[in-house]
Amino acid sequence: MKPLTIIVFFGILFQLSVFPVSAQRKISEMTLVYDYTAGTDKPSSGGENATHTIYIKGSKSRSEIVASNFSSTVIFDANTSFGVILKEVSGQKLLIRMNPDNWKERNSRYDGVVYKPTGETREIAGYKCAKAVGQTKWGATITVFYTKDIIPENKEYDPPFRNLDGLPLEYELTNGDFKIKYRVSRISLNPVPASKFDIPKSGYREMNYEESKKLKGDAAG
Repeated sequence: MKPLTIIVFFGILFQLSVFPVSAQRKISEMTLVYDYTAGTDKPSSGGENATHTIYIKGSKSRSEIVASNFSSTVIFDANTSFGVILKEVSGQKLLIRMNPDNWKERNSRYDGVVYKPTGETREIAGYKCAKAVGQTKWGATITVFYTKDIIPENKEYDPPFRNLDGLPLEYELTNGDFKIKYRVSRISLNPVPASKFDIPKSGYREMNYEESKKLKGDAAG
């Protein structure tokens, strides 16, 4: 290789190392707010609208869904794999504790989901997003638009997307004619207060995960 060619070659390598092609950022703290809708395409089916907010601070995450007639919050620490579910329905407030085995069982429905890119792109909230589709083992399809520009360091905050190489900004879970759709409405990279991950000490009926599964309905989340 000629001396001039060598200089040019290493000059290019230096530029790539100083000015990376991708502007990808790993984020340790962030807040994501999604608009949530659930229902079918049938006009008479009604539907449910809610707000889904996710707080991430290091290994800790808080995921809460608030609608007109219920609220559900999951607080989880990826370092210990312990978490709690807080539910409030019709005035009844439940606190359900989860150990690592409970967490794994609760989210096993998303094990093995592989997202395949479609080549379609879209801009959402100012970020370039790619479209991908994944299939769960229980037959549901997850269609997601995600960005690689910002990625949480904590990949366990949202189990359906722990294998996704990016941050989901819009996604839809379809099972038969029933659909759940999320679309981000706000992204904040400001520090998240540590108090968001405090577990209530009173005001809730407390039980463990196994006890909660005996309740009518999906009390375990």
